[in-house]
Formats: sequence, structure tokens, C-alpha cells
Amino acid sequence: MQPYELSLAAAADAIRARKLSPVELVDSVLDRVEKVEPHVEAYVTVTAERARQAAREAERHVASGRPHGSLHGIPMGLKDLIDVAGAATTASSRVRTDHRAEADSTVAARLAAAGAVLVGKTHTHEFAYGLTTPQTNNAWDRDRVAGGSSGGSAVAVAAGAATFALGTDTGGSIRVPSALNGVVGLKPTYGLVPRHGVTSLSWSLDHVGPITRTVEDAALVLTVLAGHDARDPASLATSVADYRPGAGTDLTGLRVGVPRNYYFDHVDPEVEAAVRRAIGHLESLGARPVEVEIPMTRYIQATQWGLMVPEATAYHEHTLRTVPELYQADVRILLEAGELMPTGDYLRAQRSRTLMRQAWARLLKEVDVIAAPTVPATAVKADQHTLTWPDGTVEGVSDAYVRLSAPANITGVPALSVPAGHDTNGLPIGMQLLGRPLGEPVLLRVGHAYEQTQPARRLAAV
Repeated sequence: MQPYELSLAAAADAIRARKLSPVELVDSVLDRVEKVEPHVEAYVTVTAERARQAAREAERHVASGRPHGSLHGIPMGLKDLIDVAGAATTASSRVRTDHRAEADSTVAARLAAAGAVLVGKTHTHEFAYGLTTPQTNNAWDRDRVAGGSSGGSAVAVAAGAATFALGTDTGGSIRVPSALNGVVGLKPTYGLVPRHGVTSLSWSLDHVGPITRTVEDAALVLTVLAGHDARDPASLATSVADYRPGAGTDLTGLRVGVPRNYYFDHVDPEVEAAVRRAIGHLESLGARPVEVEIPMTRYIQATQWGLMVPEATAYHEHTLRTVPELYQADVRILLEAGELMPTGDYLRAQRSRTLMRQAWARLLKEVDVIAAPTVPATAVKADQHTLTWPDGTVEGVSDAYVRLSAPANITGVPALSVPAGHDTNGLPIGMQLLGRPLGEPVLLRVGHAYEQTQPARRLAAV
């Protein structure tokens, strides 16, 4: 096994035991980047010299026997919405071509303090306003979409071009590309991970979280990221747990909610079958399935768009009026649509969110987690714009991809996407686990138990 193939946990253990040097690991990942990047285009920019310099410093740190952080020498990619001092933050947009960050974002600073090594900034759908990331190709099939908006981060991890990465999630943008590329994606509880220094799409829906190879890796990164920062008005003043799951796989007594509505409606049969098999496997580990009714389903997408569209337009108000020609057409149209949305619609969406949060709080008293598909279909061809379901319903690809992930953004509950097999085309399928606010320890325990009892996963061959 090459160093770039190691999980974060395995690489960190090897570095601590002096069986692997940070220089060796970073060089292996950079060699992998050079090999796969022409095919997948996961990165906006690769910071190779910066990474090598940081790896050499990490190596000296290890050799001297000094204490070091939990991510010491581990190569990472950061979505190009996340500020790193002195580096460009372009949001994959011509609008931001000349923008350079003056200071680290909170998450970048915390990762650096833990010893992580930046390999590069990964592509996003422009300003995170989309679910496909058109610049980037799927790691398992170059002719298919990567998913978005954190497509570059998910593809980099799936292809071995980063040991882990960060993404952002406003309507599913961590979980969707993670599911489509066969990696783990965690959207934490709203406010658990600070967003200071992260370019916003929709401030009341935005989250920052890890994309990793394994659930244990996601827990290790979350442990570094979580914690209050007063510079983010939504940041929670709550104690931070050690999120690492235990080694056990016994889920006896755990109640797994299985939706009887919404989450399995208009879902590809292969996706449904894979996720139901995964739920059955959780039952074999001792969990008890409980049928649940998802509340207020007819309002979910209207509420998501009713919140996101006007907030995104407000954020972009100045540049939309001064340099509209620099935006990609799909993003510009959405931003312009936000200027036409009545204030009353935004207020109604706020009211709907409050009612939805209350309804989900009642629902999550009945079960410990909810298990469902992450997305209703696997990765579509890059030139495919709609999905047609067996009953004749035609749905836009972005609408389909956001449909099952949006509830966790509206309500702010944590959600974890875990690989749950492949379809007959060899494309990854994801199972989504949703829990109570600040319920990350339970989600990670369930996801880890499932993962530990499945065959070992491999990286995408690219």
C-alpha cells in the first residue's frame, strides 16, 4: 500500500510510531495529485512547495521528539471558500480572481495548529451555488458529475489526492459529492464548527465539515474543528466532545428511524435496495428499526430555496450590480432571481423553518438516528440535466440531489453520509444518517459500526 492510500487514522498512527515520515506521506500525495489531476481537476491551485516545506518542518518536529498535534503531517485539501492567509480564495469564480486572504479562517487556523499540511484549494461550484461542480470530474467515472458544491474536496479524497478535505454544506454540498464519490461526508450541527473566514452562500444554512475516507477520520477532524468562536454569530457556546467512536460494533437498543415517506420517494431502485440492505445490517448489529413519518415534506424544498436565494443575493449585491458578466450563467440567473423574491416569501420561509425544527425535534425523540439515502440517484452524465422517474415525473438534477439533504440544513441537525455500496455501473451509493442537534457522537458510532463490519473500501482508480 502506498502512503497516499492510507486513512488519516492509519497515517497519523504511522507518523507517531515513526514508521512513516510526513515528508514521505506528503510526497506520495503530491505525486498522486500530479498523476490524477489532469483527469479529475479537483484543485483550483496546488500548493506543492508550501506543502513540502510544511512536511519538512513536521519531520523535524517528529525527529526532535516534541509533542505534536493529532493531524501532524497529514495532507489536506480545503474548499476554495476557506481563507488561508496569503493564499487566493477564488470561490472558483472570475469575480474573485485577485482575492487573497489576509488571515486564516478559524477552521484553517485550527487545522494548522493540529499539524495538518495544506496540499491545495479545491474546486467548488461557483460560490457554492450548485450541486454538480462542473469544473471537476467524478473520481469513479470521468464522464459523470462530481456532485457539489464541494466536488473538488470529495474527488480529491476519493482519488487519493488528499488524505482528508473540508467542504461546506448549505443544502447538501458536503454529503452529495461524498455519496457520489464513495467517501464519508459529515455536516455537523449548525453552529458547532465556526464559519469565520469562510465565504458564505446562505448564512442561516451554511455549515463547514470534513470529507474523509472513513468515519473514524471524520471524527478525528471534527474534534479539531469544533468549538466556539465569537467571530461567528451562529457559533454555539457548547462543550466539545472527543468524537472518536469506540471500537465496538454492538448497536443493541439503538432505535433507527426508517422513513415511510419522502426519503424513499422517487429514488433509483438500486439506491433504495443498497440503503435498505445497509439498514438491515444495522439491525443485525442490534439496532431496532422504527418506521417514522417525516413531517412537513411538502414545504421542504420551498423553505430551502426561500431561505437560500434571498440570502445569497444579499451577499452578492455589490458585485452582482457592478460585474455581473463575471458570474457563470447558472449562478447569475439564481442571484438575479433573488432580487425578485418578495420579502414576505423570505419571512414565510423563516416561519416554516421554525415549525420544521419543532416537528423534527419531536420526531427525534422517537428514534436515535434516521437512516435514508443521501441522494436519490448515483452520479449522472455531465451533460444530463434531468432525471425521469418511473411514474413519468421529470426532475432537474440539482433539485433531485438537494431533495434528500436539505432537511438537515433547514433544521440544523447533524447528518453523516457513509458509502453503502455501488450500483451496476460501479458508481458509489451513500447512506445518510441524521441525528439530534449535537448528536454527532451517536451518528459517528453508528456509522463506524456499520463501516467496520463491511468489506474494506478502495480508492477510485481514476
